[in-house]
Amino acid sequence: MPASHRIAATPETIRWGAFDASFAPVATIASGDLVVLECVSGAPEAMPKPESGLLLPPALAAIHAARPPRLGPHILTGPVAVEGAEPGDALRIDIEQIELGCDWGFCGFRPLFGTLPEDFPYQRMLHIPVDKAAMTGTVPVGPGVTLPLSPFFGVMGLAPPPAWGSISTKEPRAHGGNLDNKELTAGSTLWLPVHVAGGNFSAGDGHGVQGDGEVCINALEMCLTGHFRLTLEKGGGAADPALRFPRAETKTHFISMGLNEDLDLAMKQALREMIAFIVARMNVSAADAYQLCSLAVDFRVTQTVNGEKGVHGMLKKGLLF
Repeated sequence: MPASHRIAATPETIRWGAFDASFAPVATIASGDLVVLECVSGAPEAMPKPESGLLLPPALAAIHAARPPRLGPHILTGPVAVEGAEPGDALRIDIEQIELGCDWGFCGFRPLFGTLPEDFPYQRMLHIPVDKAAMTGTVPVGPGVTLPLSPFFGVMGLAPPPAWGSISTKEPRAHGGNLDNKELTAGSTLWLPVHVAGGNFSAGDGHGVQGDGEVCINALEMCLTGHFRLTLEKGGGAADPALRFPRAETKTHFISMGLNEDLDLAMKQALREMIAFIVARMNVSAADAYQLCSLAVDFRVTQTVNGEKGVHGMLKKGLLF
């Protein structure tokens, strides 16, 4: 019977801003087990002032006090290894539940970053109160703008190939990472290719809500707790016998992804991934799939702020198969 494991965010169970194949797992679980990861977000410089009345979660305060090494921007809980996972396999990540871990979040921008750094060459930070019961956040702009929350994890990834060494969490790549795909809410599934024994899954960068594009750098950055069921699929399994790139599925759509510093090339990759998916599922030619993509798939800009920009293709379930 599948077991359940809970991992708190502590100085010993997090990595700040880095993926590395050499990181030892903080836990090893069986395929099909549920792992609950408590995740925190935010560097000391992003925290609200004491007079704001917004309280710093104790777990985040403890991590700040420990001053762990920082390579990139995100605090990740993990990694968690899955028994039997080997390079060439796929890991299926079913996101079963997402809990709010705080009653506020933040959204900011700073010089040299974001989609329009030439227009906004200064720093600005908003701290946004969250109503957990109503599942809303109120942005302190004008009279206040209340947004319904749709929480998801900006970063979900496996260990990268060992040859890559230590890499920042900022750029999403073939191992997953900072995908910032707002479709990956509770009830969705993400497939990632395994590059090291155990796979080594980590998550963080909690988002309360985000628009496609994430244009200023941040979503509503906040602490979240994720319930992830991790299932090994040998040789790529149901996702794809030759899975080499992140792929996802929601209750309503199949999702392909493309990542590149050039948005045009990210679009081409997302399109090629969707063509390959349709070919494999329908046993049709690539030319057939190409035309079906033009008729039935919506391609959206995922994010434009992580160096490697993102595009995702959305194919509605039931249209083709």
